[in-house]
Amino acid sequence: MKRVILSVTEDLYTDQRMDKMSLFLHKKGFDVTLVGRCYGDSPVLEPRPYKTKRLRLLFRRSAFFYAEYHFRLFFYLLFQKCDILVANDLDTLLPNYLVSKWRKKELVYDSHEYFCGELSVVSKPISYKVWHGIEKRCFPKLKKVITVSQSIVDQYEKEYGIRPYLVRNIPPAATRFTVTATRQSLGMPEGKPVLLLQGAGINEGRGGEEIVQAMQYLPDYHLFIVGEGTVVPQLKQMTAEMKLQNRITFVPRQTPEKLFNYTSLADIGMAIDTDISANLRFSLPNKIFEYIKAGTPMVVSNLVERARIVRQYHVGVVADSVTPEAIAQAVKQLAEPARLAECRENCKMAAQELTWENEEKVLEQVYNFTGMPM
Repeated sequence: MKRVILSVTEDLYTDQRMDKMSLFLHKKGFDVTLVGRCYGDSPVLEPRPYKTKRLRLLFRRSAFFYAEYHFRLFFYLLFQKCDILVANDLDTLLPNYLVSKWRKKELVYDSHEYFCGELSVVSKPISYKVWHGIEKRCFPKLKKVITVSQSIVDQYEKEYGIRPYLVRNIPPAATRFTVTATRQSLGMPEGKPVLLLQGAGINEGRGGEEIVQAMQYLPDYHLFIVGEGTVVPQLKQMTAEMKLQNRITFVPRQTPEKLFNYTSLADIGMAIDTDISANLRFSLPNKIFEYIKAGTPMVVSNLVERARIVRQYHVGVVADSVTPEAIAQAVKQLAEPARLAECRENCKMAAQELTWENEEKVLEQVYNFTGMPM
């Protein structure tokens, strides 16, 4: 049995893409280990059919975090029995690349975003120089690259002449989460439409500030913000200053099963990222597909990837701009009873086509070409 090690900088608790990738390889007969990081307050992982390893770190952010994680990951990979290494995102690529070269192991690179177009990278010249330098050194020598949106596929091909495989982050059709909660048990008001903004990265540029401000124009609505991110403290402060505490509820990050309850019981999902970086411009967040799977119509910003899905499958409304007024207007358009009901039905039909099982067909091509047994 061949061994594959997948590595990521997350704590593995809510990373559904990594779980799906690991399960795919496990089902194909590989001995799978998924490696992430861990802190003292990281939640305990539920048992999984594959192995997990979380490296305990001292630093949580900045260059110290990446230096420590690269060092720990490099030496972990160097002494582990393995046949294939899978680096997920640019922040794990260098240790995987070096070990793959020195040990002559196969390497697959899965880019979950356009990393060098991320705002936190491009806004800091030194950070950009370091990460772009790593990418320029490693990327042209990669044989198998996967990424998550067509725009990122095209961008990487333009930059490096390598065309990645497109594997979108879509929930499996086989996963049938059950709605075990009620609106009442989740604190959702009865008789009032509920908007949902959810995600593990509610950061700058994700539209959180504009959505909170839009609530001024939506007096009959209640907003749930479920997840975490760098701007959540600011959103809480804005909510208090605007005296919207009785119409905006903050919920910490949830397991995928619990999050599905919030997503299914909400009336409208929100995905209002702004065009402040190339990464956001090219992004196709998994929340788009989670809303579809849950049958929840959505309001999205007019960024190419999400707008394409919404217009192709008629599952929501594309806001004219990312302003509080435009967001409120889009919500009101979608909330018209006939349109909302139609979009809910369209979500059901779209969910039959947009499945992880269809994305796995691409993965089979990738791993066949790397010589792995299927």
